[in-house]
Amino acid sequence: MSTTFDFILIGGGVVGASTAWQLQKRYPEKRILLLEKETHCAMHQTGRNSGVIHAGVYYQPGSLKASFCRQGLEQTVEFCRQYNLPFEQCGKLLVATNDVELERMTELYDRCQLNDLEPELLDEQQLLKAEPNIVGKGAILVRKTGITHYRAITETLLKLFTDLNGTVHFSSEVMSLHENENTVDVVTESDTYKASFVINCAGLMSDRLIAQAGIEMDFMIIPFRGEYYQLPESFNQVVNRLIYPIPDPALPFLGVHLTKMIDGSVTVGPNAVLAFKREGYSKTSVNYSDIREMLSFNGFKYLIKNHWRSGLKEFRNSTLKSGYLKEVQKYCPKVGLDDLRPYPSGVRAQAVDLHGNLIHDFKFVETPNSLHVGNAPSPAATSALPIGHYILDKVEQLLN
Repeated sequence: MSTTFDFILIGGGVVGASTAWQLQKRYPEKRILLLEKETHCAMHQTGRNSGVIHAGVYYQPGSLKASFCRQGLEQTVEFCRQYNLPFEQCGKLLVATNDVELERMTELYDRCQLNDLEPELLDEQQLLKAEPNIVGKGAILVRKTGITHYRAITETLLKLFTDLNGTVHFSSEVMSLHENENTVDVVTESDTYKASFVINCAGLMSDRLIAQAGIEMDFMIIPFRGEYYQLPESFNQVVNRLIYPIPDPALPFLGVHLTKMIDGSVTVGPNAVLAFKREGYSKTSVNYSDIREMLSFNGFKYLIKNHWRSGLKEFRNSTLKSGYLKEVQKYCPKVGLDDLRPYPSGVRAQAVDLHGNLIHDFKFVETPNSLHVGNAPSPAATSALPIGHYILDKVEQLLN
């Protein structure tokens, strides 16, 4: 016997929680269920990131990323203010340490202007005055960037959802999806549900749910582990802002950075190492089924072929702490090897297409009775509120 809901959402991260709350607000008379496979919300990407409220420095003007991030910055700050959640707009510096990075920095500055971020260019002396412990040939200052606690935001969103009579079931991993003409059957280990519409916000597992629903895909989620270190308490005042390197434009990852966390501590990271398990948070995490799945995907082979040099460098720096330190010391020579203390890692869900291209923008897959968030890379946490609104509009179009 199945339990019937109007909407079922899958995934208790910040995107799923945001969508559930906004959906219940728009349709107060509807029965809405959110399923989360863990015992608590925000256990994966949402709760294992740097906590940055991104301003939208890197994103192609006109892209969903640029649009969502710009809206998300304002909405996240307003949400934190309204519900008394911790945040600080401490600002961010993108530091160029050589001539190649200086050239890239100029291009990034132009993009910041196109994205209406009001950036400021700092020369070497201005950088030293702003951040005495940071070295570089120049930097971009983005004052709007901030820091928050996305797990706290997710918990608040789910409370708002349940206060509106929404339902959340934890420890409810979805084992199968079957789309009928007008409904979708959703089966967990212990229950069977029927929904008029399903919204998949499952992050690292989103492509598997799409496959379960029998939908053809031209991409796969490839997991990349982001490893962090925490600096000693004596380093809590080493920087006044978030410090980022100038990133490689060919890669979607932002490089090893210094982050002033919301609790006052400072972390270093993350890197971007290919993970051998979808939720592989340690260097020894291996799942042979996950590896076989990656190897069977043609896009993965092209990905390795196209990016083996950077992949090898990331793997080496993951294995050798001294290699990781070298990345940090390019702009913060004060940090030493013994200052890098263990800190929990995260795993990014990165969609890759059949040709091995990293899909940079958000990607959504639609059917008459379901909508799937196929790719939600950074800045998805910052963008969670506008993503939820976008999904609602899409659902409304599909239902009509």
